[in-house]
Amino acid sequence: MFSVDDIQQNVPLSSFATFRIGGAAKYFLVVKTREELIKAVKWARENDLSYFVLGGGSNILISEKGFSGLVIKNESNGLKIGEMEDGKLKVKCDSGVMTAKIVFETTKLGYSGAEWGFGIPGTIGGAICGNAGRLGRETSQIVESVTMLGGDLSEKEIAKSECGFEYRSSRFKKNQEIVLGAELEFVKKSKEEINSVLNEAKEIVRQGAPFPSAGCAFKNYVVRQNDPLLLNHPDLNEKVRGGKIGVGFLIDQSGLKGRKIGGARIWEGHANYIVNAGGAKSGDVLELIKLAKEKVKEKFGIELEEEIRVIK
Repeated sequence: MFSVDDIQQNVPLSSFATFRIGGAAKYFLVVKTREELIKAVKWARENDLSYFVLGGGSNILISEKGFSGLVIKNESNGLKIGEMEDGKLKVKCDSGVMTAKIVFETTKLGYSGAEWGFGIPGTIGGAICGNAGRLGRETSQIVESVTMLGGDLSEKEIAKSECGFEYRSSRFKKNQEIVLGAELEFVKKSKEEINSVLNEAKEIVRQGAPFPSAGCAFKNYVVRQNDPLLLNHPDLNEKVRGGKIGVGFLIDQSGLKGRKIGGARIWEGHANYIVNAGGAKSGDVLELIKLAKEKVKEKFGIELEEEIRVIK
């Protein structure tokens, strides 16, 4: 169980982030259960400390200045495979369960819904918070309900309809509410159907950047009705997929593929990835983010929105 004696001080965070960038946490605690996570948050609040719940370490950029409060490394790993009926499978899990584990446990039973998450180095809590997705699929499609810790420190279960899911976002990304766990639902599919999506996801992983990265730097551009972007650049109509345009293409067309600042570089293989090519600092990454936003706005007249969350 959680004890104040378990709290470490001045722990370097770079090894906990997929970017391999970041200073030290003033206070650091690993929690193994949902109950420990709740107690850790309460301890931080009682001691007037800022806090941050760290999952798999993807989609974040940690400042070299570190974090002056409590970083809670969430390793709560409760996972319960429910009854299989009417071609559906219910799974209850803690927020610290790795998405990859859910992919493995459900697909081996012949159930579909999480295949796209193969190889993603994050937790299901982080996936719910950011409504992570790939291959035209997203986390919200498998969520039935979420158990959360509210801003008033009360534990509450809410339905999917109350989660405020949007493209790469949810209510949990916008406030102090913390995902404690979830009930997920999967549907029975043939082995061939499941392997088809799994193989697509595996190919994306195989072609991934050979350098540390946080994943996509920006959200893909969501096309609106009578969008000025398409009116001014009609050639982009052929780039629309699922109502979105890949931002990597827009950054590439803005002449930034391969651009380097310090140890950070816009990856040549996919321009929506900023990589740590060696010794990168958070400031290097932020400068590249700023440059990409400026150049894309200059060429296409649109504002890019970051997918990476900055921790400082």
